[in-house]
Amino acid sequence: MEALDNRIQDYIQKRKDDRLYRTLTLSQDLIDFSSNDYLGLSRSAFISQQVENDMRNYRFRKSGSTGSRLLNGNSLLFEEVEQLLAEAHHSEAALIFNSGFDANVGLISTVARTGDIIFYDEFVHASIHQGMRLSGAKLIPFLHNDPDDLENKLKSITGYNAGFLITESVFSMEGDKARLQEIAKLAFRYHLHLIIDEAHATGLFGEKGSGLCNEAGIEIDCFARVYTFGKAVGSHGGVIVGSESLKRYLVNFSKNFIYSTALETHNLLRVKHTYFMLQMDINQPYRLKKLNQYFITQAKLLKERFPVVGDGPIFGIIMPGIEQSVNMSIVLQHHHFDVRAILSPTVPAGTERLRIILHSYNTTEEIDQLIKIIVDNH
Repeated sequence: MEALDNRIQDYIQKRKDDRLYRTLTLSQDLIDFSSNDYLGLSRSAFISQQVENDMRNYRFRKSGSTGSRLLNGNSLLFEEVEQLLAEAHHSEAALIFNSGFDANVGLISTVARTGDIIFYDEFVHASIHQGMRLSGAKLIPFLHNDPDDLENKLKSITGYNAGFLITESVFSMEGDKARLQEIAKLAFRYHLHLIIDEAHATGLFGEKGSGLCNEAGIEIDCFARVYTFGKAVGSHGGVIVGSESLKRYLVNFSKNFIYSTALETHNLLRVKHTYFMLQMDINQPYRLKKLNQYFITQAKLLKERFPVVGDGPIFGIIMPGIEQSVNMSIVLQHHHFDVRAILSPTVPAGTERLRIILHSYNTTEEIDQLIKIIVDNH
């Protein structure tokens, strides 16, 4: 027991020594340039009112799910929301998971098996890595957003059962967009099953927020797509969309689905009414796009001192090391700006950064102040 305690303390101390120690913090009363609530829908009074109206009018028997969906956690509401999600994302079927992390792990670890092969962008999310490791498949990374490197890898690898190609559509740390049309062509040419994580594109791109795969015109080329509710949708959970046979397969074999207590009623209603709002072509995505363009223009002041990566609404301001990243984030928080330092191993060592996330409720004045503080404290 003592040996394990010592090991735990040694790991914690090393994290502190390396300036990589994480703690839980509060961000009350700070100007938000950090959360994933891109469209401000988590704070929508209209959506909250619609949810409360449904809770009263339909007199749901229970607000908690009380079990997994294969036991007593399923409901007509679940099936209604999954049908809504399938239609919104132009797919045959949809299956809700408790989080985007759960969806990625549950999908990849279940459909890929020993003897298969997975080609993946080197910067994909930790949840994708977890699912791939659990699958037992052979794993081949390709250079970030580099279809040429991917094709070179594809040409040199043979002798596998099923093949998969996995990428994000909008990368959560780099803030750039995958070259989806080129990737889809390679998946078709080399007979690979294409899986796209649309977490940070949900609600922001495509027809009525249906995603970047829709904008790129490759929805039909995908074996599966993953959308999450914890970002622009402003709620919690995730969904896998694909064929009806894929849904039936996951219901039968995905441990993350089978052994998880289902989402509760209030959460499902919030997803439902947020998607209803997205179908109304709301103004928030347009306003965010304008702010995005403004930030790119103003960021030229930063580029004289620091590299700036990202197409928006996620941007990274690369700092010269861990110490500078942490110190600059502290300065910004002192000035009431919620900006976080992103450190290795979340990003590769040597690319530590400030991660800036824009929201439809930010203002041009706040962007100006943010950039001025960084420039003045360089």
